[in-house]
Amino acid sequence: MTVCIAGTSSYLPSRWMTAAEISAASGVPEDVIIERFGLRGKHIAAPDEHVTDMAARVGAQVLAETGTDPADVDAVVYFGSTWKEHPVWHAAPKIAHMLGTHRAFALELDYVSCGTPVAMRVCRDMMLAEPHLNRVLAVAASRESYLLDYTNVRSRFAFNFGDGAAGVLFTRDQGVAEVYETEMITDGSFAHQVRVPAGGSVEPASEETVRKGRHKLDVYDPASMKEGLDRVSLPNFVRAAEGALKRSGLGLGDVDHLCVLHMKRSMHLGLLDALGIPADRALYLDDTGHMSGVDPLLALDRAARAGRLSEGDIVLLLAAGTGYTWAATALRWIGPRS
Repeated sequence: MTVCIAGTSSYLPSRWMTAAEISAASGVPEDVIIERFGLRGKHIAAPDEHVTDMAARVGAQVLAETGTDPADVDAVVYFGSTWKEHPVWHAAPKIAHMLGTHRAFALELDYVSCGTPVAMRVCRDMMLAEPHLNRVLAVAASRESYLLDYTNVRSRFAFNFGDGAAGVLFTRDQGVAEVYETEMITDGSFAHQVRVPAGGSVEPASEETVRKGRHKLDVYDPASMKEGLDRVSLPNFVRAAEGALKRSGLGLGDVDHLCVLHMKRSMHLGLLDALGIPADRALYLDDTGHMSGVDPLLALDRAARAGRLSEGDIVLLLAAGTGYTWAATALRWIGPRS
């Protein structure tokens, strides 16, 4: 028995914030935003457009495109941004209700930017372990652009954070791609570096936390985080990729296409070099920036719709999330898109 991808979908809000606008808001020169950050611009959700709205939109799209009745969905999994309409609140049940998947149970994965490979692993393993699950819908969305304070130099690494959504429907034995194995690597020494300081049990929300801007994304010690990540990030990306491929009976030389989260241009190019993957086999999301757990799945959807994938291609989904966890999933493209 195999677990397959029946189809994918993606969505980007209509508002596009240009590199020039990001430069004006942050004081970072426009050419630095474009060349070093690798960002021509990013999409920004409307003020009343929340993660459940975007996630339900891509969910409905993939169901429609695959000809799937919402009543036939067994589970709805949300794996997007943890910043949702409310704190201490699950988005998955609302998304399932919005989609009309009334027979499905809801599951929420709290894995931030490494969400796509994690969702691939959880959904595949869940379906392999529970034969009665035939159709699992996984969706992710992010509107983390609203968490940015462009005057806070400590959070410069996050100025590429944008908004968007992506969805995937898993089925048994037939589809456009077969889901292979996943590898995950975690280094908890970075656990406290990136966070929204206030609003949790350590620093409950108050007038003072709001006044001091403590509800925006911040970095505890940027120099320490950079020094630490410079040592381990690239090797861990490679280890995760090699691990997922090895468990799938493959190697780096078998990869035909890479779908990876958005990162600064030098890191992206360094990663391609380390993996031995030509630049034309990896979409660079310089028009979207980084969207929490959305990026690799959105890149896969783009590659599929652009006809960049051929039957038998091995696709590697690669991501990393603050905390820090690096994760990779291997796929075999079957195609064509139905």
